Amino acid sequence: MIENMKVLYVAGDCVEPYVKIITVKQTKRRLSLCSLEDSEADEQEFQEVGNSFPVLSDQSQLIDDRHLKTLLAHLPPRTQSYKWYLVYSTAIHGSSLKTLYRNMAGLDSPVLLVIKDMHKKVFGAFSSDPFRISKYCYGTGETFLFTFSPDFQQYKWSGENSYFVSGDLESLQIGGGGGGFALWLDADLYHGASFSCPTFHNPTLSTHQDFIVQDVEVWTLKN
Repeated sequence: MIENMKVLYVAGDCVEPYVKIITVKQTKRRLSLCSLEDSEADEQEFQEVGNSFPVLSDQSQLIDDRHLKTLLAHLPPRTQSYKWYLVYSTAIHGSSLKTLYRNMAGLDSPVLLVIKDMHKKVFGAFSSDPFRISKYCYGTGETFLFTFSPDFQQYKWSGENSYFVSGDLESLQIGGGGGGFALWLDADLYHGASFSCPTFHNPTLSTHQDFIVQDVEVWTLKN
């Protein structure tokens, strides 16, 4: 039944003009006699982040404390002190991509997409930009994929292309360039798919390329 959907998400690449590329700046690293002190300061800061948890506006139904602690340590440094606000949940708002877009209208902050499929696998993506309908791809090099299936893995931007995020009323797509999307969700947030793609050099995020969605949460991260 799901294979009939492939024609929708195994398609050409999204159009790419006007995409601003921003790589994560390397800070607090100086090639000098003081580099050792800087390195020790960085290590202490990372340990402090690793021992803390984000402040959530609501309790997550998909990620536990272990997930939260791991995700926080891998977020872009500028967002690690931000509070997480739940802007969309299938458990609260129903299964609708249109509602997901509507709930993010007017947002100007990064978002974290968390998916649990019917095989109980948890995975998703961090997007530098809130999800919206757009003719062109959008996002920056801060965007990344992650999976907890079975252990945590992060897939950062490869630099090979800038097909970060695109979306319309029929589907939401993340990554591309190789004939399939790294992550694809349909209009009902019921059917999903995940393929390897050049944008992130990722494997399939779940245990199956095609999957059925159990629940979705989207969190926005704001200072």
